[in-house]
Amino acid sequence: MSSLLLLLIGLSFFYLGYKFYSKFIGNQIFGINDPNVSMPSKTFKDGLDYVPTKKHILFGHHFTSIAGAAPIIGPCVAAYWGWLPALVWILVGTVFMGAVHDFGALVASVKEKGKSIADIASTTISKRARLMFLVFVIFLVWLVLAVFAMAIADLFVGIPSSVIPINIEIIIAIIMGYLLYKRKIDSLIPSLIALAILYFFIWVGTLYPIDFTSSMDSQDAKNMWIIILFIYSAIASLLPVWTLLQPRDYINSHQLFVGLGLLFLGILVAQPIVDAPAIRSFSEPGTPSLFPLLFVTIACGAISGFHGLVSSGTSSKQLEHLTDARMVGYGGMIGEGTLALASTIAAVAGISLVAEANLPSVGLVSDLSWAVYYDSWAHASTNKATAFVLGGGALLESLGIPMNMANTIMAVLVISFAATTLDTATRIQRFILNEFGLVTKIKFLSNRFIGTAIAIIPAIILAFWNLSDPSTGTTRQAGWLLWPIFGASNQMLGALTLMVLTLYYWQKKKPILPLLIPMILILVLTFAALIINAINFFDQNILLFGITVLLIILILWMVFEGINKVLEIRRTT
Repeated sequence: MSSLLLLLIGLSFFYLGYKFYSKFIGNQIFGINDPNVSMPSKTFKDGLDYVPTKKHILFGHHFTSIAGAAPIIGPCVAAYWGWLPALVWILVGTVFMGAVHDFGALVASVKEKGKSIADIASTTISKRARLMFLVFVIFLVWLVLAVFAMAIADLFVGIPSSVIPINIEIIIAIIMGYLLYKRKIDSLIPSLIALAILYFFIWVGTLYPIDFTSSMDSQDAKNMWIIILFIYSAIASLLPVWTLLQPRDYINSHQLFVGLGLLFLGILVAQPIVDAPAIRSFSEPGTPSLFPLLFVTIACGAISGFHGLVSSGTSSKQLEHLTDARMVGYGGMIGEGTLALASTIAAVAGISLVAEANLPSVGLVSDLSWAVYYDSWAHASTNKATAFVLGGGALLESLGIPMNMANTIMAVLVISFAATTLDTATRIQRFILNEFGLVTKIKFLSNRFIGTAIAIIPAIILAFWNLSDPSTGTTRQAGWLLWPIFGASNQMLGALTLMVLTLYYWQKKKPILPLLIPMILILVLTFAALIINAINFFDQNILLFGITVLLIILILWMVFEGINKVLEIRRTT
C-alpha cells in the first residue's frame, strides 16, 4: 500500500465532506443563514472574552485550541491495530460525527446568547442534567490539563531544542496582538512575519538546546516544566483574548499549514511504503480488543467532547457572523482530522525511514520499523507521540532538512497545539466553575482569580501524584494512569453533547438523524469502554475503579434525564 494513496484518499474525503455535508447540515439543521440571530460577540462585547473576530483569525484560535496533543497521540497509539481501522475511524468520525458535533455546539451556543452546552442542557433537558453535565465536564477538564502539561513537559525534556522557539512564540504573539488590535494593522502580513521569526528560532533552538537534565534528574526537570506551564496557563487564561490567545493561535494555524504541507510534500517525495499491515492479527498474545478500544484511543482525531466546550465556551463569544460557524466549527474539525491523518501516515509509513531512534519504551534501537515500534501494546502506549516526531521528521529529512531541525519542527508543532489547549482549557474551566457556582450558589467561584486557581490546582495534583499501574505494577503519574478514562469520558462527553443538540434541534422541528445516529453509536462504544475499564480496575486499583463507576453513574443519570424529557414532550403533544 502506498502512503501517497492513503493521503489522497483522506484529503479527498475531507474535501467532499466540507463542500457538501457541512453545507447540508448548516442549511437544513443549524440554520446558519438566519439574519435575525444576534451575535453574542457584539451584544455582550467586553474586550475580554466577548470580542467580534474575523473568521480567519477565529478559525486559527478555534482550530489550534481543539488540535492539541490528543489527535497526534491517539493515532500513533492506535496504529498498533494496523492502518485500516485507524484510517476509517478518522475519516468517518471526522466528517459525520466530530465536525457535526463541533459545528452544532457552536451554532447552538451563539443562538442561545453564548451559553455553554451545560447551560443549554438546563433549558433543553432539565436543571439536574445541567448539574450532572457540569460535574462531568469539570472532572474531564482537570484530566485534560494534567495530561497536556505532562505531555509538553516530556517533549521539552526529550527534545530540548524546542524550548527556545516555543517561548519566543509567546513574545511574538503579544507583539502581534498589540499591532492587530491597538494599531489596527491587517493580520496577514504580521502573522507571516511572525511565522518566519518562529522558524528562525527553531533553527536557533536546534543550535542551542536548553537541557536542564545536565544539572538535575530527568523527572525533576519535567516537574519544573509542569509548574512553569501551569503558571503560564493561569496568566494566559486571565488575559483578554486579543493579547495572546488569538494572535498566537493565528500564528499556530499558519504553522500547522506549513508543517502539514512539508509532511505531505515529504510523502510525495519519499513515498514510503506503508510498513504496517491493514489489520493486526488478533491471534497474537496480549493483543487488546479492537472494539471498543480503538474508538476511545483515537478520540480528538475523530470526535471529542472537549471540542464542544471550546465551541460553546470561547469560540461562540468571538464569532462575528453566524455564517462563519461553518468554517470555524466544521472546518476546524476537518483541520484536526487532517492532523490525525498525517499522524497515522507518520506512524504506519514514516517510521520505516528512521535508521536509529531512542524510544521511551525500550531505549535505543536501530533500523526502526512498524514491527519494532509496535511489538507490544505496552510499548505502543508508552511511546505515545514519538512515532509522529520520528516519522514526520524522517519525511522532512527527505526534503533535505537536517535531522535535528526536522525533529525540532515536529516537536514544536506538537507543543504549540498542546500549549494552546492548555490555556484554552484553563479559561474554559474558569467559565464552567463560574457556572457551577451560579447553580450551587457558591459565590466565590465567580471570582476570576479564585476560579483560575481551582481550575489548575487539582490538575497539578494529578500531574504530581504517583500511583501504582495495575497493568505493570510500576509507579506512574496519576494523569497518565487516568488516560484510558480520559479517552472514554471525552468521547462520552461528545455523545452527551450530541444528545443535548439532538433534543435542542428536535424541539425546533429540524431533521435530527445526522445528530441522533452519531449520538447512539458513540454512546454505545464509550459506555462499553468504561465498563471494560471498570472491570480491569476492579481488584487492581480501587481509586481508578471508583472514578470509573462515578462516571458511569453520571452518564446513566444524564441519559435517563434525556429519555425522560423525550417522554415528557411526547405526553404534551
